Amino acid sequence: MSADDAQIQDAARRLQGARPAEVVTWALGRFGSRLAIASSFSVEDCVVIDMAIKAAPKDVRVFALDTGRLPDETYMTAERVRMKYGIDITWYFPERPAVETLIRAKGLYSFRDSLDNRHECCGIRKVEPLGRALAGLEAWMTGLRIEQSVTRTETPEVEIDRAHGDMVKVNPVVRWSMEEVRAYAKEHRVPIHPLHDRGYPSIGCAPCTRAIQPGEHPRAGRWWWEDPENKECGLHLPPDPPTEPATKQPTKPLAKPRG
Repeated sequence: MSADDAQIQDAARRLQGARPAEVVTWALGRFGSRLAIASSFSVEDCVVIDMAIKAAPKDVRVFALDTGRLPDETYMTAERVRMKYGIDITWYFPERPAVETLIRAKGLYSFRDSLDNRHECCGIRKVEPLGRALAGLEAWMTGLRIEQSVTRTETPEVEIDRAHGDMVKVNPVVRWSMEEVRAYAKEHRVPIHPLHDRGYPSIGCAPCTRAIQPGEHPRAGRWWWEDPENKECGLHLPPDPPTEPATKQPTKPLAKPRG
């Protein structure tokens, strides 16, 4: 059941610029176990989980998407989170026939050949499983931050997620810098993904993520062969996506790994 737009918009106004812990407390008080936290086990997501545990431990639900191509360090961090907080993590996987069909038809690295191919891979491995994860919920919570991407600069703390049936989407740390997130994690002993300390501010699938160089945008290590405005996988769309279809971006195929 969708939340009432007027109530949510009023809450969004009241919580604009609020402390993340206040946003988390409001969301769990409003939705309880009808809300779930989406986690990729980045430091932002782990900080949100920590805040939720402190606010309402009995209501905290966490889910994760296993694309089949995650770094080993992501699984390690997930286990640390599970054990530290004593919570169950519900994993969602891509549909096996869709993955097999894609790989048989286009190989293991088709996502580097074109933007359409990359969106196809993300759709199979991420977007479709997310739809199943959100089914039956009234709200979901993320670790999105506005400095992560040019497509996220208008993201509010609380919004109505039109892309997922008008459910509520809550982004408690959206205005925090990485320094603020890391400071909270240090103070509260939050598990930190090992790749963050190896130059990875943003972490996704292993073939689509690399470390960044000093001075590069935090999102530069994700799909580094694409223009910045394309660097989303479809899980998090802008609050007001354009009505006109985006111009298809010509992409230069990258060489496939040998061996």
